[in-house]
Amino acid sequence: MEWLGIRFLEQIPDSGWQMLGHGSHDPWLLVLAYLVAVAGSLGTLVIVEHQRQLAHPGLRRLWWAVGSLCLAGGVWSMHFISMLAMRAPVAISYDLSTTLLSLLVAFAAALLALYWMGRSGNAPVHRLLAALFIGLGIAAMHYSGMAAMRSVAVAYYSPGLFALSIFVAVAASLAALLLAELISSGTSQGKRFLAVAALLMGAAVTSMHFIGMSALHLVAPEGREPFLQHGTNSQALALVIGGVTFAIILFSLMTAWANRKLDEKDRDLRRVNRLLEQLDRTQSSLEQAAYFDPLTNLLNRRGFNRAFSALLARSSEHETMAVMFLDMDHFKRINDSLGHDAGDQMLRIVAGRLQATLRENDLIARLGGDEFCVVAQVDQEEAAKALAQRLLKHMQEPMALGDRRLVVTTSVGISLYPHDGTCAEELLKNADLALYQSKAGGRNGAHFFDPQLKQKASIDLQLEEGLRQALQQGEELELFYQPILGLQSGRLVKLEGLIRWHHAQHGLLTPEHFIPVAEANGFIDLLDEWVMRQVHMDMQRLDQAGHTGLYVSLNCSALNLGSGNLPQRIEEVIGSDQALRQRMELEVTESALLSDIGNAIEQLKRIRATGVRVSIDDFGTGYSSLAYLKRLPLDTLKIDRSFIQDLASCSQSREIVRAIIGMAHALRIEVVAEGVEHEDQLNILHEASCDQVQGFLFGRPMPLAEVLEKFPPNAHPLEAFGWPPAVTSDMLGTHT
Repeated sequence: MEWLGIRFLEQIPDSGWQMLGHGSHDPWLLVLAYLVAVAGSLGTLVIVEHQRQLAHPGLRRLWWAVGSLCLAGGVWSMHFISMLAMRAPVAISYDLSTTLLSLLVAFAAALLALYWMGRSGNAPVHRLLAALFIGLGIAAMHYSGMAAMRSVAVAYYSPGLFALSIFVAVAASLAALLLAELISSGTSQGKRFLAVAALLMGAAVTSMHFIGMSALHLVAPEGREPFLQHGTNSQALALVIGGVTFAIILFSLMTAWANRKLDEKDRDLRRVNRLLEQLDRTQSSLEQAAYFDPLTNLLNRRGFNRAFSALLARSSEHETMAVMFLDMDHFKRINDSLGHDAGDQMLRIVAGRLQATLRENDLIARLGGDEFCVVAQVDQEEAAKALAQRLLKHMQEPMALGDRRLVVTTSVGISLYPHDGTCAEELLKNADLALYQSKAGGRNGAHFFDPQLKQKASIDLQLEEGLRQALQQGEELELFYQPILGLQSGRLVKLEGLIRWHHAQHGLLTPEHFIPVAEANGFIDLLDEWVMRQVHMDMQRLDQAGHTGLYVSLNCSALNLGSGNLPQRIEEVIGSDQALRQRMELEVTESALLSDIGNAIEQLKRIRATGVRVSIDDFGTGYSSLAYLKRLPLDTLKIDRSFIQDLASCSQSREIVRAIIGMAHALRIEVVAEGVEHEDQLNILHEASCDQVQGFLFGRPMPLAEVLEKFPPNAHPLEAFGWPPAVTSDMLGTHT
């Protein structure tokens, strides 16, 4: 290693040379050297920690270089201040180029060390490599600096101390870096460890220097008298070097501190920006959830109300807008038969078709279930009608739901701004009324709002409130009875109970005025129960008046028949009085039976099992066939009045009636003809072997007291028409 200026003691010539002493050191300059080393180490550790927190690659490289310069400058300054503190026994000078080279060596080693110190994650191998480069850098700087000495004496080194100096430099640097890792906690304890690490690293630099100096032996030619060098400017030069180094390190620390504060503010600002962005995203998500339908991505009811109100606030009364309610016809059938997934798919298809048909600035919303709402700018009513027809046509296109293609129709209700209202609530309510009219009119169509609809809705609401109250109090409701006469006996054989409502404002109301209200609002079962209880009480009154064998029929709602609760309710109302049950007859319309024939058959069997008779009302108005009639467990068939009205003048009606009577008798079902108003009708029905007749010819529906007055127990009402009975008993029960 002689080419590096490093010679070991074994290489001293045997003769002609003498070994000089080590001289002495200025203690104050040694303290200064140590403080410089500590300052350089502290600056390096602080800058490395700051560099790790930087995200910008350019700034990381800049502070990498600054930290390396701090470490190299601290080590280099410590070395030469220590050299200036030494009072050598021989005159010593320094080669400038070699001195500068030693600084570059220290800087290069510091670059490598800080590269591994600044790596993300800072694994143990990184700390080991960093400590190795720092220790070797200190040693390389020291011995390259020593090579810069120029003197008559030659420098020789003790091999053991030489190796020990390098080991101490590496070991102490590793210990310092391990302590420095604790600064990442950011606590006051971590900062204390940082100071200790800087002291330890400064000690590593200083220890290495003095171990290296202990390994140094100056050998001069024999005859050369040693003397202690007293450089008058050594202290001043050391102070200048130390001061400049301190200033550089202090400036670097202050710059790092300022930059760290700025970086912390920048990180805080970025954190705030991220929080604001997250808040915006959260707000957007909440708004999406609050104002949009998750299934179709259309506006929901809340979002529509907000958007529609804002649109109305911007509009003038000279503009015209169409508010359309759209409802899918028989959507529940899709859900029940194909499942809710198919229903959801259909709703998404409908939403897509609405968006494809309408303009971008039109409002489209799904208000819930299968109900959609559209608000579109139009010029006049005809334009709104044309738009509605386009929507209906587009909706009728086949939909692919799974492996099936279905055609689903739509009903539309339309209100116009400002003609039908100027606020959102009024326009939506009026469009909903128009939709109700569209569905009542047969569906698959569009209806405009009519003020009469509003009046009807108001009346329906009034009727609903009044009917609920009437059911609770039971004072305004009354059963009227229409007589049914047996053609064979000529006597009163049955009464049909027909409910009437004595309304305080509207007078006496017949069922067609309030039964739909009860069905639409879900309390038709309560009304039917009231009728059954009243029939039960009236039958007891009839028994007391001498009509012990009289039958009473009452109408049954199709909704109650479909619910499946009717047999249980009959048992609860009538109780265990089997005789009364056998004289009670439930009338069910033909359309109600045929809407679900399988369920109807099951329910009718359960009703007959209670002892109550079953009658099919308005026969001939639906689509019944002999096959259906054969399956239905019936006791009575009532021919609709439409076949009886022209019985005398129309031969086809007569043939139809005869065929119905013959078919019913073949199935052992008795027949009642409704709507008999003339004697010629009565004669034809007698000739056709009809069992019983009912109509205005014999009496209109009347209170029970009037029935008891007009029809005594042994009366023969048909005698008034010259009708002598051929048989003393009617055919009631002979076909059952």
